[in-house]
Amino acid sequence: MPSFRTRFKGKAVRFSRIDICHLLVGTCGRFGGRRGRLHVLQLYPTRRRGGIINEVAAFDTVDGVNDCCWSESHQSLAVSALTDGTVKLWDVSLPPALNPVSHFCEHYDEARSVDWNPVSDCFLSASLDSQIKLWTPDRSNSSYTFQRHSDTVYSVAWNAIDPHVFASASGDGTAGLWDVRDNRCFTVIHDEKTRELVSCGWNTYSQFHLATASGSSIHVWDIRTTRSPLVGFCGHDDTVCRIRFSPHQPSMLLSCSVDNTVRTWDWREVASIARYDLHTDRVYGIDMSVHIEGLLASAGWDNLVHIWRDRPVTATLSASP
Repeated sequence: MPSFRTRFKGKAVRFSRIDICHLLVGTCGRFGGRRGRLHVLQLYPTRRRGGIINEVAAFDTVDGVNDCCWSESHQSLAVSALTDGTVKLWDVSLPPALNPVSHFCEHYDEARSVDWNPVSDCFLSASLDSQIKLWTPDRSNSSYTFQRHSDTVYSVAWNAIDPHVFASASGDGTAGLWDVRDNRCFTVIHDEKTRELVSCGWNTYSQFHLATASGSSIHVWDIRTTRSPLVGFCGHDDTVCRIRFSPHQPSMLLSCSVDNTVRTWDWREVASIARYDLHTDRVYGIDMSVHIEGLLASAGWDNLVHIWRDRPVTATLSASP
């Protein structure tokens, strides 16, 4: 299992959707989010060790990187959300002296999440200022500001099947479902058992299935009937930090937590697939490769990035309280 040590604490990791071997890792200082670095890593598969990770580029930031993602249409472009509220666009094919290639400075509090549209050349950012903004790489001003939440927006995610729709998870305890064709919030999911939602993600095989995370619990919703979740379970021993659906298996869900673990689930069977105790500190970043089935990556506060193949070990989940 190949690993890579970062200088700062890991907050996000993303496989490239275009380049099979490239990963993006966002890091930040532990206290106050001062200083950070955006790493571009390349995985070289080997027979004996499973692979070797080389750093092909690194970009230092004055403030920490909370989240990052690749462009879905440009191989070398990436965007990051910083603790000072800025959103930065990077061209990783250029040297650090020429980066970032653009700054987006409309958020007036910490930027927490970014996500690039799967088919259009635009991306979203979400912030502690409770706002969500839509951007295009060629404009310094946002195309639109979405406002409905009354607290921090921790996560935004585009629908992989219906690219006009995205979801948001907020500290106000709701998930918003938005349509950029008329810039409206067409559904609000109220999770009555929680005070805040910290992450959300769409099933890549169904435009109607959305997962949300709150506390140690994970819920999967059918957005056509949001009165109660399809499934709810206690996924971790402490706060869940991030969730993602598998790009290869419709019923598989990936999560990471403050409890230092990464876990995979079969949400339809309400069963645990595997638990990975690879980190010695909280894990904030996870992702699955769209090119290689079962290839996972994680980034933690122990300054380590791990890349590995999943090994199923089925167990029973406890029901959500």
